[in-house]
Amino acid sequence: MNLHQLFLADLGPELQLTTETLRQASFAVRRNRNEWLLRQRTRAVIEMIAHTADQWLDPGNGFRLLALRDGPRETGWSPATLARGLDSFFRSITVESLEALVAQDLGDARRLDDFGAGSAEHRTGRTSLAVGPELLVHLTAGNLPNPALFSMILGLITRSAQIVKCPRDASLLPRLFAHSLAATESKLGASLELVSWSHDERNARELEDLLFSEAACVTATGSDTMLAEVRPRIPSRTRFIGYGHRISFGLIAKESLSPYSRKRLVRAMADDITAWNQLGCLSPHAYYVEEEASGSAETLAEELAAELERREATEPRGTIGVAESALIQSRRSIFELRAAAMASMAERNLNRSLFFEPPAMVRLWASSQSTDWTVVLNHDARFQPSCLHRFIELKPVRNWGEVLRFAEPFRHQLSTVAVSAPDDRLPEMARQLAHWGVSRICPIGRMQEPPAAWRHDGRPALGDLVTWTDLET
Repeated sequence: MNLHQLFLADLGPELQLTTETLRQASFAVRRNRNEWLLRQRTRAVIEMIAHTADQWLDPGNGFRLLALRDGPRETGWSPATLARGLDSFFRSITVESLEALVAQDLGDARRLDDFGAGSAEHRTGRTSLAVGPELLVHLTAGNLPNPALFSMILGLITRSAQIVKCPRDASLLPRLFAHSLAATESKLGASLELVSWSHDERNARELEDLLFSEAACVTATGSDTMLAEVRPRIPSRTRFIGYGHRISFGLIAKESLSPYSRKRLVRAMADDITAWNQLGCLSPHAYYVEEEASGSAETLAEELAAELERREATEPRGTIGVAESALIQSRRSIFELRAAAMASMAERNLNRSLFFEPPAMVRLWASSQSTDWTVVLNHDARFQPSCLHRFIELKPVRNWGEVLRFAEPFRHQLSTVAVSAPDDRLPEMARQLAHWGVSRICPIGRMQEPPAAWRHDGRPALGDLVTWTDLET
């Protein structure tokens, strides 16, 4: 199966994009939106999206096969990691989940179709209609495909024309998804345009400014530096929605460390660490372990290392760049030196006193002859970001409340905290995490599997796109 040249991004780097080409593309998708997409009912659009997602779950689907054939070369993920990530995403895209998203954010699944009213509006004699932006521009990041794919889905639900700007080296999966939508219904594809260029290309800024001037709404996903550079360039009449850098971690209550619970917990932790190789904002940088008995966190770390070794055989990490590999080696060396220093200190003190038994402050397990995976047991509970690519720290604490103090410097960058705790403790823990600023709390093992209706960074992803029209009677 080969892709037809349906979108500008399909033409590759040989295409010299100009502002006039983009202006014409903007006109075309808006025209197609106004002539067809805008007239579709929400249920019909959702059914087409859900059908497309279901097709991606078929092992023989042509677009999926292309993704698994060519994706590893562009992304570095192994076919197994890529397949698992795509399956997780597309399983969450169903008619039921998307209608639940619309109802949650807009109050009723029909609010994009007709004027309607909730009970409060009825009492004041008002009805209202939610209207999507005429042209929605997305600036996507290259680390994960899911945000770009879901942005496109949101734009279709709001019946917006869309231009999706991808990094030059990360356009394959968004293009394949756009082609699959067009295969479901050609007019869906006609309301989309995909373009790609690198930030350092000669006319990149000129092209972006043209998009900003044409758009009714711009969404951007990327680093905080990128958002700070883009935000001042957005016209005042244009809505801007930015998703910047976020970090996440896990929290394990002492009750989860029994031999029976630990086996399932270790598998769930490995699921989170291997999903997209930790490259998403929802991936764990560390796990805090509430340790009641000395040595329980060390046992957990040892078992996690064994599980990651097994996963490498069935779901290998894939290739990474020289710089990323060097960073992992450097971080490993630091922990190895600290572990050796602590062992030496313990030996000297043990020679002085048979009763001295210092804690093992640092211990490291790592893949042999590679940087494929690393587990560090680190009693220094201060939070520090991981170098990712299956590099994880376990940090023992006396009680879970200490975690908020140790992670305080990163409080405003947090996205998700995954928690393993008994039912009688979870509500109070969740309440404190919420007031501390965490926007998503989930079970360990599901960090990279948010439901379609999750509130991205604590905001309604669909609700932020629409404008409301009130009809007073």
